[in-house]
Amino acid sequence: MFAPTHLLRNLFVSLFVTVAFTACIDDKPPVVTNGPTTPKTTVPQVAVPAFNEDSAYINIQKQVDFGPRVPNTDGHRKCAAWLSDEFKRYGLTVIEQKFQAQHYKGTTFNCVNIIGQYKPELPNRILLAAHWDTRFMADQDTQNTNKPIDGADDGGSGVGVLLEMARLLNANPVDIGVDFVLFDAEDQGNDSDDGQDNSRTWCLGAQHWAKNTHIPGYAPMYGILLDMVGGKNPKFEREGLSRTFAPAIVDKVWNTAASLGYSHAFVPEDGAAITDDHFFVIQLARIPMIDIISRPGETKSGFVKHWHTHDDDMSAIDKTTLKMVGQTVTTVVYNTYNGVL
Repeated sequence: MFAPTHLLRNLFVSLFVTVAFTACIDDKPPVVTNGPTTPKTTVPQVAVPAFNEDSAYINIQKQVDFGPRVPNTDGHRKCAAWLSDEFKRYGLTVIEQKFQAQHYKGTTFNCVNIIGQYKPELPNRILLAAHWDTRFMADQDTQNTNKPIDGADDGGSGVGVLLEMARLLNANPVDIGVDFVLFDAEDQGNDSDDGQDNSRTWCLGAQHWAKNTHIPGYAPMYGILLDMVGGKNPKFEREGLSRTFAPAIVDKVWNTAASLGYSHAFVPEDGAAITDDHFFVIQLARIPMIDIISRPGETKSGFVKHWHTHDDDMSAIDKTTLKMVGQTVTTVVYNTYNGVL
């Protein structure tokens, strides 16, 4: 996927994070400094299952096979039904949060946020999210710029990882609640450098969900957003808003990755703030959430070369990257229950 990582973002972030964040979020921001609530030491320990990167890859391929997942298209409708069915197949309780959103070009989008609840009856919960729609145009390409992209990495990779995690939880039960939230209409925003603040033309599904959480007063221990987590030679920096509003969770995730031997990908470097889905979850729902997003810095935008181009197809996906991200997040979830983190 990609959460609104448009060129304007750099200007918006530099102005917004330093000035507007203190104004837009009230005086007590949802900062996590001590991490999630530690479970009682009397609970039985649960082994961390092995994340299957081949399964995650197949999940991505299946999404791409539907074609571009742009709202109001046949591929979008068919993929939505498949995603819901997959969550149900893994024993999750599914909520399809349907809504309409206005595209900045004037079209009314028929959208759906897809929520899979693992053990919805449990009070201690973790939020895991990605966006499942794909960009309606290849604005960073040099050919066929007005045609939609496959979005194998930008959208597909985060969803593929989360579906495999849902399968793992079903096969390896643990007494902690997990909410998988797949945001719609994240990647349909205005990327023009017109001097205007176009940030709210992005992440339409996250904005809707954050104002209408699937559980009234929803307050998970923490949230993790996966954005472009399948490309080759990734560089996952500690994203700016994550460090500001959930620093302890950033530390836990990056320390976990290091313990698994992945510090070459989860680098100990501070990155820029990104205005994607987690921004609105923090701002509107006041949930501490971090963003795992690859920013190798190989382009002017800072994003991967295939971002918003037709090269964002299955050839962009690396199973090794899926393994690193999937195993790290899986370990964080299971160790939250085990009281290790």
